[in-house]
Amino acid sequence: MKRWIGVGLALLLGVAVVLALVLGDDRGDGDGQGDGQGDGRGDGQGALTTVRGVIGSEKKPFFDDAAVRAAFARHGLRVEVDTAGSREIASTVDLRPYDFAFPSSVPAAEKIRQTRKISRTYSPFYSPMAVATFQPIVDVLAKAGVVRDSGSGYQVLDLRRFLDLVARGTRWDALPGNTAYRARKRVLLTTTDVRTSNSAAMYLAATSYVANGDDVVSSREQVAAAAAKIAPLFLDQGYSESSTEAPFEDYLALGIGKTPMVVIYEAQYAARLFAGGGAVRPDMRLIYPAPTVLSKHTLVPLTARAAEVGRLLQEDPEFARLAARHGFRTADPEVFAGLAAKAKAPVPGSLVDVVEPPAYDRLEELVATIERRYLAGAKPSS
Repeated sequence: MKRWIGVGLALLLGVAVVLALVLGDDRGDGDGQGDGQGDGRGDGQGALTTVRGVIGSEKKPFFDDAAVRAAFARHGLRVEVDTAGSREIASTVDLRPYDFAFPSSVPAAEKIRQTRKISRTYSPFYSPMAVATFQPIVDVLAKAGVVRDSGSGYQVLDLRRFLDLVARGTRWDALPGNTAYRARKRVLLTTTDVRTSNSAAMYLAATSYVANGDDVVSSREQVAAAAAKIAPLFLDQGYSESSTEAPFEDYLALGIGKTPMVVIYEAQYAARLFAGGGAVRPDMRLIYPAPTVLSKHTLVPLTARAAEVGRLLQEDPEFARLAARHGFRTADPEVFAGLAAKAKAPVPGSLVDVVEPPAYDRLEELVATIERRYLAGAKPSS
């Protein structure tokens, strides 16, 4: 009897060894799939195709969102991103390691498209340029005739009148009836560094339109004339950050004393409102330059596999919902409007006073003209 028991145990052990070998071979065929690394095949068996892109920094929270990563994974993709300024993406960044470029403006994307001879781009979402400020500042500027109601439920900053204040070197404590913010510094909007950052370049686009007699700058002569008028908007600020997140975080954390008015993407403010949590306090306000410019986030596919990323972002309703959660407006206005209504966010359904930025080369000339003034340490006369 003992001998038969021994034989039976030996047989069971043999079967177990065979099963282990078979299962081990099966797992070996899928090596790298379980950890999300994948083998690049995207074959629907768990492998993820890695697609790399360089993007504007304001989109980093979107691509870092676990829900966005999971949505891409369901389509067999793992999207990895690095950040750079939109102007840098179009001019100085080496794009060879990347499958797509995703700057925050059409001019930069168009420059890349033309240089690389690419026929198709994708514009899945956009954000109007806006100004984050405080109710006392709004009240003071309203008395000065610089802020007014749009007639559509939101307030606007009249850029022509604002440029007049800046040209006169007006200081906050010199504004008539100002008892709420008697700072001795000049009346200016805080921006990022116009030499590197898209948000500042979009503010430059809007102000150059006004300085050029309410027309898009389209010649070198117009560039020189407009730059002379609007350079103080940037030069008189002193040090400027390179990323839009930094001045916006100062606005949220340090308040009116440090940053009374900051140029931001509407998406930054809206995302905080949609998320709740009290980051946007009751005395904070979002107003819109009049005119304003839309920052149209435009993806340029540099390889064939990146086209699927652009297509999903632009056409898939799931990605539209995720983009709206991060404050971006998409082709379906109801998605953004629904979140705004749920959060009772004071953002308009649509904007009317919107202008186009100059073509890439003219915008570059504007930036370069102001950059030369930075380097020379000179300030233009008003």
